[in-house]
Amino acid sequence: MARRVVVTGLGLICGVGNTVPEVWSALLAGKSGVGRITHFDAAAFACQIAAEVKNFDPLNFIEKKEIKKMGRFIHLALAAAEEAMKMSGLQVTPEEAERVGVHIGSGIGGFDVIEREHIALLQGGPRKISPFFIPASIINLAAGHVSMRFGAKGPNEATATACTTSAHSIGDSFRIIQHNDADVMIAGGSEAAITPMGVGGFAAMRALSTRNDDPEHASRPWDVERDGFVVGEGSGILVLEELEHARKRDAKILAEIVGYGMSADAFHITQPAPEHEGGLRVMRNALRDAGLTADKVGYVNAHGTSTPIGDTLEAHAIRNCFGYSVPVSSTKSMTGHLLGGAGGLEAGITVLALGNQTLPPTINLETQDPDTAGMDFVPNHPRKVDFEYAMSNSFGFGGTNGALLFRRWTD
Repeated sequence: MARRVVVTGLGLICGVGNTVPEVWSALLAGKSGVGRITHFDAAAFACQIAAEVKNFDPLNFIEKKEIKKMGRFIHLALAAAEEAMKMSGLQVTPEEAERVGVHIGSGIGGFDVIEREHIALLQGGPRKISPFFIPASIINLAAGHVSMRFGAKGPNEATATACTTSAHSIGDSFRIIQHNDADVMIAGGSEAAITPMGVGGFAAMRALSTRNDDPEHASRPWDVERDGFVVGEGSGILVLEELEHARKRDAKILAEIVGYGMSADAFHITQPAPEHEGGLRVMRNALRDAGLTADKVGYVNAHGTSTPIGDTLEAHAIRNCFGYSVPVSSTKSMTGHLLGGAGGLEAGITVLALGNQTLPPTINLETQDPDTAGMDFVPNHPRKVDFEYAMSNSFGFGGTNGALLFRRWTD
């Protein structure tokens, strides 16, 4: 019998807040984190808005001399990991160090560092490239720094599967613990792609909203006037722990992770398969992994990016999996899209929804797309409910899909 895995810590940072309490309070208030871009001059860009992390000082988490040795995505991951570990109350002793691992991914990594060092090369030649360029920008260094911070000597991995990255990180960590390769995994993702090339690249694909004159209403999943996603930044980290290990140290258990699904569309580099067939399979795979029927799931935190095609097809896949009765919401309407960090953030939000028995809303949903008629997207206001299981969906470019299934902790 597979070992049971529970969540004992959360760390969340995004455009609506820098801690778990701040994020949850903002979501229940229906607060948008989207505004005009301040990280760089975006006046010439088609998209001039993003969900930036605000009032973040890496000096609160990192020594001054170390800051330039890390990309912003690493700063954010360290901040979220600090909060998650503090919440868990876990102390990594030398005796347990080899049983504690880290699995933190990023879809893009240190774009800010790559751009900065490329400018240095062009302006000053190769001697101006920082010796810290590579370790500051490569994706696995977020996991590396977190492992060094806490002395975690167990499995150390980093996933890069586009916008499914941190869902895969969490799901793979779940399996690592199930298979007895670790007792604890610090898992999730981080992203900091609000840079000229990051925003410019997605804008060139015409994937982003251009509602520049009304940023707070730009991310509007399933609304008829949606026109693209809004880039967000931040990190979502979960501490996953084998159940008996958590019980032995009297840890507060937040939820149990009971199912994990993976699939590929094998269809297109950016567009979902017709009727989001790959998304339907990934949800069914997670249900099968958990040994559950679809009617047991009381909430789905959707990928829901606010793109015209993606939203409709995901809605159809959810309807085909669960019918019309399951409540669904997209918290990207408030946080923007964290890309590789989205799955970690939204897994954490799903855990909070279960623990508080409250569904966060989909804001800016004024006129629901007729193609999704009959579905309940929890429009504009949170909702108190009684439910035991919740799913978090993540889908990425290249047709890579992940679904995580959590159970309310009542034992």
